[in-house]
Amino acid sequence: MKFAAARLNGRTFIGLIQEENQIFDLQRAEKKFFEMETIPANLEDCMKEGDKFISQVQHLEQRLHKSDDHQELVYSLSDVDLLPPIPRPRKNVFCVGKNYRDHAVEMGSEADIPKFVMLFSKAPTSVIGHGDLIDPHIHLTRELDYEGELAVIIGKKGKQIPVEDALDYVFGYSIVNDITARDLQANHKQFLLGKSLDTSCPFGPFAVHKSAIPDPHDLRIETRVNGEVRQTGHTGDMIFSIASIISTISQGTTLEPGDIIATGTPSGVGKGFNPPKFLKSGDMIEISISGIGTLQNGVN
Repeated sequence: MKFAAARLNGRTFIGLIQEENQIFDLQRAEKKFFEMETIPANLEDCMKEGDKFISQVQHLEQRLHKSDDHQELVYSLSDVDLLPPIPRPRKNVFCVGKNYRDHAVEMGSEADIPKFVMLFSKAPTSVIGHGDLIDPHIHLTRELDYEGELAVIIGKKGKQIPVEDALDYVFGYSIVNDITARDLQANHKQFLLGKSLDTSCPFGPFAVHKSAIPDPHDLRIETRVNGEVRQTGHTGDMIFSIASIISTISQGTTLEPGDIIATGTPSGVGKGFNPPKFLKSGDMIEISISGIGTLQNGVN
């Protein structure tokens, strides 16, 4: 199951992605098929319903396939505006730094490979969706960079989660572009300012339910800038597994439905080139992860 938050004619809804670039309107389908309106219009509240929500979606999809008249329930993706799967997270986005060995080295040396999970965050105001423009913030930075990452979406509340149970708390997966102002990051000797600029967290385009991704450590990541391949990686190369990251965060911080964890980026970021290849106005960044899709954003 591949979900999207979308807007059509001023109305926001949760849709299920179908073949041939179509989106199935779950709220309107429930009203048409069952004369009910119980499915929330945002993914966070849907996830709180747990297995009940997934069962509802399965029943609606079955009815859709049996129906001869469903044109008013299925739209072309080109006719809707895709929003971030969670347009305004209730918490900062959790981010893992230097979780790929080669990236840690390109940002420093072998000595920079972490022994413990390195965490920072991005403010909720940094989140934008597929197709939205990235503000280059030219009054603040000349070193704007990209980082393609697998995003984990937490689906249920938990604290002090054991590693062996951690993936049970996952709803699904998406893509994050961890846009970073490298000069701000260096000047302030911490990550928050350089990582939390408005529009610095493109997120989406879809949230893929974990049932469709049997092994999140068997996915390929590719980042292209203006068509040039910059990053090629594999989630199996993470230093710290998704389960260990979830467990580490949860030891003292309660994780809740809708929390987002960006799991780190492979090598090939702009700062890693000699000379560096930082982003500039007019650039187009595309991040593709197998099984999820492609997140595309331009620099304004």
